[in-house]
Amino acid sequence: MSYLEKYFQKVPEGKRNKGAIAYMASLDHIHSEFPVISEAIVQELKDQRTHLKLIASENFSSLAVQLAMGNLLTDKYAEGFPRHRFYAGCDNVDTVEEAAIHEVKKLFGCDHAYVQPHSGADANLVAFWSILVYRVQNKELEQLGKKSIDELTPEEYERVRQLLVGQKMMGMALGSGGHLTHGYRHNISSKMMQASSYHVDAKTGLLDYGTLQAQVKQEKPAILVAGYSAYPRLIDFAKMREIADSVGATLMVDMAHFAGLVAGKVMQGNFDPIPFAHVVTSTTHKTLRGPRGGLVLCKNEFQEVIDKGCPLVLGGPLPQVLAAKAIAFKEANQPDFQTYAHQIVANAKALAKGLIAMGGHITTGGTDNHLLVLDVAKTFNLTGRHAEGILRTAKMTVNRNAIPFDVNGPWYTSGVRLGTPALTTLGMKEKEMQEIASCIMQLLKATTPVEGSRAKCHVNPDVLHSIQKRVNLLLEQFPLYPELII
Repeated sequence: MSYLEKYFQKVPEGKRNKGAIAYMASLDHIHSEFPVISEAIVQELKDQRTHLKLIASENFSSLAVQLAMGNLLTDKYAEGFPRHRFYAGCDNVDTVEEAAIHEVKKLFGCDHAYVQPHSGADANLVAFWSILVYRVQNKELEQLGKKSIDELTPEEYERVRQLLVGQKMMGMALGSGGHLTHGYRHNISSKMMQASSYHVDAKTGLLDYGTLQAQVKQEKPAILVAGYSAYPRLIDFAKMREIADSVGATLMVDMAHFAGLVAGKVMQGNFDPIPFAHVVTSTTHKTLRGPRGGLVLCKNEFQEVIDKGCPLVLGGPLPQVLAAKAIAFKEANQPDFQTYAHQIVANAKALAKGLIAMGGHITTGGTDNHLLVLDVAKTFNLTGRHAEGILRTAKMTVNRNAIPFDVNGPWYTSGVRLGTPALTTLGMKEKEMQEIASCIMQLLKATTPVEGSRAKCHVNPDVLHSIQKRVNLLLEQFPLYPELII
């Protein structure tokens, strides 16, 4: 029996969902072409339905967002930007991209938006190189009296190229909660520029603006990056802009993790990066609850160079993903998204409070956003790998994460990162966060490392079985995509 036949058999005509029908039909067609793929998609749905998704960078997008990515827009090349393409026949792509730009500018109140990046890392590369071109290349062209790099002699071009790759950037250290693309040694960001990192305070785990100010004045970076992937507190972007201005640096904010909290009016005033940053980058999934992808927002002065992300960094955009982004941005522009965003933070605070009340050690002592980091080494004498593995066995999906100045390094780690965006999408609130905190603490307290191994561990089977039953009961109350019948 096909998925669609099963759906029609189980769901009465008056209660059928058009999105679900389209989704089931697509699965049936995929199954006819390549069953391995359709079966993997269905199995992923089953896995996500039976596990609590506590990964801070993941969420659940709407069926409309997902379905928008499966259509003939994928067949179209559209290098350039709306109404300025290098291929003919892009009128409909222009319509889609302009709709996405309109919705995202309305959402964030920014001067300009570039919605083509395929990921957050791509968005950051577009931003980095655009800032360098704006600051360095264009300045050199002006001094040489040239309008384009095409007018430069080979010798002049080599001088400009050397200037571009020799610039300084500064971002939050990976171990302090920053991101790989903020200057991590193994990432391209530290190879294309001279990268230095700033750290959180060793005692409090918090960002110290006075210490950062002194470091910035010493290093004098061309680009100062603010933003994080595992920092559980708010950042004062007014102070960050003041620090950047003190040395003439361009302030770039990577809000990939908390974009939904900005869109949902949780982060306002000094905690909203849009009024203060020259350039803002983001993913479009995570708290924003859209498709996997990226975007760049900027002040008007950077518009011309940002719009040339292709050919600077990117190739052709993905028009089908642009369509999904437009839908996600429109969804985030609805009033109920603000309610959702505020609940994300309320849930994260409740989860942190519950863990702390039961003896858990949370870096910085709590959270102000959507995520928190539980120090499992200090609390349970486990590594992050121990905790990540046993939590998954108990049907809770997390990712191991380094804590500041982690002695276990970035692979084994001493912590796990927990996030609430996906659980909030399911409809869970503070009461459920208390239950989840209890499950986590009881499970990890019953877990011991295998001697000599930083990955293998033992757990009391009775406790494990009890936690699995509690997780099942919780998920039964908050089904994922209940309109899909598999």
